[in-house]
Order: sequence, then structure tokens, then C-alpha cells
Amino acid sequence: MQADRPNILVIQADQLAATAIGAYHNPIAQTPHIDSLAASGAIFDSAYTNFPLCAPSRFSMMSGQLASTIGAFDNGAEFPSSIPTFAHYLRNLDYQTCLVGKMHFVGADQLHGFEQRLTTDIYPGDFGWTGDWTEVRPEFGNDVVTFTDAGICQRNVQIEYDDEVCHRARRKLYDLARKRDDRPFLLFTSFTHPHDPFQCRQEHWDRYAHEDIGMPVVHTAQQDMDPYSLRLTAQYGLTGNPPSEAQARVARHAYYGSVSYVDDLVGELLAVLRETGLYDNTVILLTTDHGEMLGEHGLWYKKSFFEAACRIPLIISHPQLQARRVGSNVSLLDLLPTLLDIAGDSRQQSLVEAVAGHSLWDLVTASGSAWEHPVYAENLAEGATTPLLMVRQGHIKYVYSAVDPEQLFDLEQDPHEQTNQIDNPEYGAGRAQLSKLVQRHWDVETLSRDIVASQRRRLFLRAALAKGEPQGWDFAAADELEAHCLRADKVYSKWAYEGILGYRFPED
Repeated sequence: MQADRPNILVIQADQLAATAIGAYHNPIAQTPHIDSLAASGAIFDSAYTNFPLCAPSRFSMMSGQLASTIGAFDNGAEFPSSIPTFAHYLRNLDYQTCLVGKMHFVGADQLHGFEQRLTTDIYPGDFGWTGDWTEVRPEFGNDVVTFTDAGICQRNVQIEYDDEVCHRARRKLYDLARKRDDRPFLLFTSFTHPHDPFQCRQEHWDRYAHEDIGMPVVHTAQQDMDPYSLRLTAQYGLTGNPPSEAQARVARHAYYGSVSYVDDLVGELLAVLRETGLYDNTVILLTTDHGEMLGEHGLWYKKSFFEAACRIPLIISHPQLQARRVGSNVSLLDLLPTLLDIAGDSRQQSLVEAVAGHSLWDLVTASGSAWEHPVYAENLAEGATTPLLMVRQGHIKYVYSAVDPEQLFDLEQDPHEQTNQIDNPEYGAGRAQLSKLVQRHWDVETLSRDIVASQRRRLFLRAALAKGEPQGWDFAAADELEAHCLRADKVYSKWAYEGILGYRFPED
């Protein structure tokens, strides 16, 4: 790689299952641009979210801390502005930092270290989505319309949003190529697809034959579900009313179409990098916040520790890297130290406090060997009713809840998690070891009390702030086009010619 510090482009999708991407061995996925990143970089085959829900996952990723550590208990929990993020750290290392798209920040701080934010968020920044362990069916939850209205559309709110995100990200890349600022950049571009609704344009639907869309590998009837999965089903209004096979196939087909739409957007960003000459010195990191169940184990969406919801894609690419697959267990907590490493702080000397992750850069460059760090994840949101906790070490995954039966899966022998080995004496030592890790890592009783207290406070504040004249925290983005317009303080001929990129006089 070049001696100077590279630029960094992070592309984050929303609810993107690793198994829906060609680079992750899906035989029908139409994802050529994402797959091309894997040709010059590292594919992490065992990467995990640390919280299978949008906002807590992102807050955890940005801070390098578990969500429970920073009080990010659900989609309506504030992300404290006093928590350092990778945007703060890279900004302190003299990187330009810019956010385009969704981040689901909750609270008055809608930047969290980014110098610029070029779009508003697609989701609210207030306490409206506060979790409540006393509710069976949250008002803001998904419902059966997901399946009755799945299929083909010309436009919907999410397509409008992601088209605009891509447009503004492309325009920002052109501006960065003009070198008005000599600092390297971190451009974080975040799309809301392929998050439900399960709808896509005709062009993306047509990339797949309907008969090629497979159905879930593991069919679990509701009467055979574990207690937490039953609570999830009730949250979504699907108790006794699961989608039909035809509805499920349409939803899965549209999801694949949405994945291909994301791939097109990735392709547009890569094209600008190549066109402007930025590509050769830009590290590209592609990931998501959590996966999507897509009917596996009878479940949809997220908030589960089954692999479909908590295992995620993670690809780190640079033109001078060699293609490799990494089997070590890693997680989104590792992104902050990785970004610091890429930015030149390989010893993490700029950290003002310890973080929970480890840099992946040695695994990417093959200068380091595989590691055996355990992966920790948690679900503290509505429906959990008590902290739901997960540890994976090696090929064993252990799930703990104080109110639900424990689960233990051998992902090497049972990749689809069909057999709970918790009572199998052959796994007794592994169960004891991972149980100790849970006890060492979390004080479950104290955490439960903290979550309930937080929910009560935020539910009260939500109700109080809805009275009278509400004042929202939602971010209003400036119109960046203004920077390219002629105003009275500029001379026309200077303005018209100073911002040209890639000019040359045509040859005869």
C-alpha cells in the first residue's frame, strides 16, 4: 500500500444477510460489485453483530463498546454525546469525516464526531421507539403487511432515500477528488436497503427467476418454537398467522432484488472512485448492522441469535491487498480499532479509554495469525424481558437468558442450528466455559434493573415531550449544491473554471 495514509470508504447496508451475497457462496445472488471487493481483500466468514437491532448495533460499532456499556438498550435509547466514536478518533488523527445516510442516532447529538452529515436520517432521533419489556405487541413493530404487500414497486420511501444517499455520496467523492482539503477522508455511506418492506423495482426482481428462490432450510412450526422465538412472533402479529409459502417466496424474492439494488449502489460508488483516481489509495469496508431471518426457524427480521440474524457480511478491500478468507470469529466491535490501525495508529495510542474490540488489519494483510477471541452479543430490547446474551468461541455458540432455556449449538457439525446441545454431556465442558464467560462479562441482575429504569424514564419523557409544542432532534442537512453555485462575492470566469475535475484539451 502507499506510504501516505489511505482514504477510507465504509459502506453499510441495513439488515443484509451474509448468505444473500455471492461472495458468501450464494449460488443465485446477483452481487457482482460486492463480490469484486472480495477479489482484492479479506472476506470474514464468521463476522457478527454485537446486537441484532439497528440503533444499538450501530452505537456499539461506532464506540467499540457493547451496547450495555453505553446504555444503548434498544432503538429508542440515546447515544450519549460523551462517548468517543471512531469518527472522533479519526478526526483527531486529521481525517476528514463525513456521514451520508442512515445511522439512527437517538438524541440531540446527530453527528457524533462527523464533521459533515449530508442527509437527514430515515428514522426518528427521539425516544419514540423506546423498548418496553411489559409490552407484548409494540405499536412500532412489524406486522403482516410485510407479506401482504411484498413484491414489485416502481418507488417507495426507502428507494427514494437510498437513491438520494448514493447521489450525495457520489457528489462528495467528486468534491474530495478536487483536493480542496489535503487530509485523507473517512466517508461513511449508509443505505437502508435491503431492510423490509420486501419490495423492489421490476429491473431487480427480473434478475432472479422466481422458481430459483429457495425456501427456508429450517422449517419450525410455531408450536415447536423456543419461548423467545414465540415472543418475537407475537411482537410481529404473526402468532397463528404465519405467511403462506407463496407469500414467503415473494418476500424472499423481493429481498434478493433489494440486495441487488444495494449492489448497484455500491457499483456507482466504486465507479466514481475509479473515475477520479481515488480508488488506488482508498480502503473500502463493506458491512451491515445485522442480518435477516427470512423465514429461517419460522422467524423474520432480526432480534435473534440464530445465524441468519446475527452473522453478518464483512469485507475489507484495497487494490494492493490479496484475496483471502478469514475464519476467525470477529464482530462490529472490531471496526473502531481497525479504522485506527488503517489511519496510522497501529498501537491504538490515541484511545482515551479501553475498547472491547481488536484491530482486524493484521488478519486482512495476513501479517498476523488467526485469533481465538470470543465474540459477545446481546439483545436487551422489547421482547427480551431480561438480558438475552450470546457468546461464540471457536465453533460453539452459547445463548443465555434468565427466563428462557439456554441454547448451545455446534456450528461446525450443525450449521443450521437444528439441535440444541445444552443437555448433551459431550458439550458439558464447553457449556461450563462459555457460561463462565457470560457471568464474567455481564452482571445480569444489575443490567436488568438498569434497563427497566431506563425504559421507565424514556417512556415518561416520550409522553411528556409529546405534549404542547414538540421540538425534534432530527437532523436537517444543508444543501451541498450551494457550494457549486455562483454568488455575488465571486467572479464568473473564476467560479466557472476553478472547480473542474479531470480536464484535458482534446487531441486532434
